[in-house]
Amino acid sequence: MLVYHKTKRLVTETKVRAPEQDEIVWIRLQAPKQDELLHVLRDLFHCHPLLVEDCIKLNQRPKMDRYKDQFFISFYALTEKLATTEFATVIGENFVITVHNERIPFLDELSETFRQIEGHMEFSGRILYHILDRCVDEYAEHANQLDNRIDKMEQAIYRSPYARIARDIFHMKRTLHRLRRIFTEERTLVGSIVHQNFPYIRQESDVYFVDIYDHVSRIVDSLDIYRESLDGLLELQMNMKSDRMNEIMKTLTVVSTIFMPLTFIVGVYGMNFHKMPELDWNYGYLAVWIVMLAIGIGLWMYYKKKKWL
Repeated sequence: MLVYHKTKRLVTETKVRAPEQDEIVWIRLQAPKQDELLHVLRDLFHCHPLLVEDCIKLNQRPKMDRYKDQFFISFYALTEKLATTEFATVIGENFVITVHNERIPFLDELSETFRQIEGHMEFSGRILYHILDRCVDEYAEHANQLDNRIDKMEQAIYRSPYARIARDIFHMKRTLHRLRRIFTEERTLVGSIVHQNFPYIRQESDVYFVDIYDHVSRIVDSLDIYRESLDGLLELQMNMKSDRMNEIMKTLTVVSTIFMPLTFIVGVYGMNFHKMPELDWNYGYLAVWIVMLAIGIGLWMYYKKKKWL
């Protein structure tokens, strides 16, 4: 765990223990065993049994529960593949405990930041702020990646309306729906911290949590825009396929129309009647070809003039 000494204004690392009078501690429990978790939460910090149960199960939606001397906050981090990882945060007057089953890289980075920059662990509310702020910053980075993926899909559709991206679009829409539900609940959670006189933050720190609230709100708005863009991509692909099919049908129709009179002429002169005067002409065969070519070229020029070709 990391220990901030108020008098020395120094951050050190030590084994897990209860903080002393002038200390603020941050304890990280990654994939802890149940006995270890019970020892820290129940024996060292005397947390409420319901709080301990929530930390053991880690299957909560984003929420904040208030107990006599502690707060329980459930929040979610994002992975590179847009999977969510829940982490629980327990906040008391002089301690913050984070519990998670999977590795969360930004917590490692934040731990290094606390060691290097003085003052980031002055009080437990400030530690909470840095955790939530770094988590939301990760959301923004992944949102930018989503924007890039949607741009690539749009370019693929313009290159070929038959690009096989419908499956990816539907998969991404489900992902965005899931993320939006989580982020909306987290936005409500952060708003509760601001408006419920959270006891472990200072009055001047409210503006920082308002900033987190604004960032989450912008990300939720971005997800809504991305969902609309995905719907637009599906509609664009369908329209482009329809336009391409219309062009093909128009071309086939024009070709068929040109050959219809030629087929009629060939059919007439293909009849086996003995008394057909044209059959005795020396230049009858050539005349038929000239007539058919004239009809074909004339129809082609007419369609060209009408801009049907």
